[in-house]
Amino acid sequence: MRNTISFRIADFLRHYPPFSSLATHELEAFSEEITILYKEKDAVVFDVDDPPHPHFYVVHKGAVALWNTQEDVVLDICDEGDIFGLRPLMANETYKLTAKAEEESILYAIPIERFRPFASKNQRISDFLVESFASNTRNPYSKDHKGQLLGDTIRFNPDTAGARLLDLQAVQYSKEIVSSSPDSTIQDIAARMSEKGIGAMLIEKEGLPQGIITDKDIRNKIATGQFPISTTAESIMSSPVITYPTQLTVTQAQMAMMKSNISHLVLTLDGTVNTKAVGILSKHDIMLSLGNNPAVLVKAIKRAKTFEEIKPIRNGVQNLLRGYLQQNIPMALTAKIISELNDACIQQIVQLSLQKMPSSPPVKFAWLAMGSQGRSEQLLHTDQDNALLFEDVPEDTLEATQGYFLTLSGHITTGLHEIGYAYCPADMMASNPKWCQSLSGYKKMTTKWITNPGPDEVLLSSIFFDYNRAYGDKELVSELSSFIFRTVKKYPIFLSHLAKSALMNPSPTGFFRQFLVEQDGEHKDFFDLKQRALMPLVDAARVLILSHTVTDISNTWERFEKLAELEPNNRETYLSCSYASKALLRFRTKQGLLHNDSGRYISLEQLNKEEKMKLKRTFKTIKEIQELLNVRFMVSRIR
Repeated sequence: MRNTISFRIADFLRHYPPFSSLATHELEAFSEEITILYKEKDAVVFDVDDPPHPHFYVVHKGAVALWNTQEDVVLDICDEGDIFGLRPLMANETYKLTAKAEEESILYAIPIERFRPFASKNQRISDFLVESFASNTRNPYSKDHKGQLLGDTIRFNPDTAGARLLDLQAVQYSKEIVSSSPDSTIQDIAARMSEKGIGAMLIEKEGLPQGIITDKDIRNKIATGQFPISTTAESIMSSPVITYPTQLTVTQAQMAMMKSNISHLVLTLDGTVNTKAVGILSKHDIMLSLGNNPAVLVKAIKRAKTFEEIKPIRNGVQNLLRGYLQQNIPMALTAKIISELNDACIQQIVQLSLQKMPSSPPVKFAWLAMGSQGRSEQLLHTDQDNALLFEDVPEDTLEATQGYFLTLSGHITTGLHEIGYAYCPADMMASNPKWCQSLSGYKKMTTKWITNPGPDEVLLSSIFFDYNRAYGDKELVSELSSFIFRTVKKYPIFLSHLAKSALMNPSPTGFFRQFLVEQDGEHKDFFDLKQRALMPLVDAARVLILSHTVTDISNTWERFEKLAELEPNNRETYLSCSYASKALLRFRTKQGLLHNDSGRYISLEQLNKEEKMKLKRTFKTIKEIQELLNVRFMVSRIR
């Protein structure tokens, strides 16, 4: 007779990670050993320095607060479906926090020794537990728990990285299965293959793959007269069919085909013939995947003779991005590669635009990418933010020189628009005279921002100061950067105004960790991922790196990693911010690709529990870094 209580426990847990990764029979059997605990409001589940319990916990009803008792602050509140108390499972140490019922609560106590085998054999469960535990230590980068992530030390070189990344790049395969039964005639199969325009027919029996017939089989066995056209499929099909799981890399697929001397692979749910076929991979599919290799894309971009030729290559960059996200390639490496490809597109657009000009540039110049592209964080097709910097010239030739570069900038911004970059709604583009200036012009403008930091000046500097040279003279850009840092050092009050602006972004969550959504307008009831989560980290990294006079680092997580070196006492916070910025950018990019938009506004109703938990996990660091800014730059004193 079924245990009704354990069945109800299993039915609850199956909706929440990591238990959702267990098979039904595993979860139901395991649930029979779970203990149910009732806790009154303010009851302690475990206290600081308590010896490890033989269980970790899941909140069934109510809420449990995790307290840092030394500072008397709540670090997190766990509600329905959240797990806590993982330290005995992950580190076998005494507890570092106090867990106290925030309200009347029912908990499930999960036996650690019974659960440990599931974590050891299921990578998804293991990864989730490590992330959850690491977030409670406030540092998911912790070397004790996570190890070094692939890509954290890799430098992208488009001339050499291509072959290496084939080991990571996912192949794109056809998901439209066309199949026939073993007793179908070859004549019927050949007619359907011609009708569908395919080179192989999957032969299935009772929904499972039995064999495959390719156009090569028809040529070699039917056209030669070896078999009549009326013969059945089972007479000439290749069987047993060779199957693989869907998560294949380009290299794995190539090796599989060479090993078995075949031109098609059948992809099934579990990689065996015992489950349903979900796709067919051909040599042609692999060639298309090779065409999306970064080294191949860079070469194609450099060969482009018109703006129109670059646009489809940009689509290849987006396909590459999808593949990297599906393969869970580290965000640092993914962003580095995509940004290099974006820069290659910009450089070719500049080269083609120069060819449209009646003469060569009168002086040295540089094209600056600003905003998210300047930080190497623009992975989706968003709008342009750019500027053009040219060498100083005598006053009597300034107007003509600026006129030349405004014309050039017009060609460049048009080209960028044609390949997928929307025009900036605020006109922060080099085609605007304000953003097409000489070195002296930019020095004068940035000096005004720094010495008279009103709201508009702070806003403009927060966008402009993230610039990165995408094309042109390096020394010219270095001179401007050095000037800005020297000026900021002379007027430290500017940093306080910049910090105040960084603290004006609204909080991601309100009371009881509820997401704060837009209250009106076009995006009513949507969560603004950019403004409430990403920008507080971006703004904090900018002001802190400026305060240390560190040049040549514009990327947000690289800034935080550098700060961790410079301030060992805040290392945990900075590395946690670095992790959070990458996690949020990955989330935004996935949402943008899924909905074909910028990924900025998120419908919370479409997120599952695991996605919401991962988002909330990053919010802890936002509060910490904003508190640090407030204290360090004495923001409360700024009027």
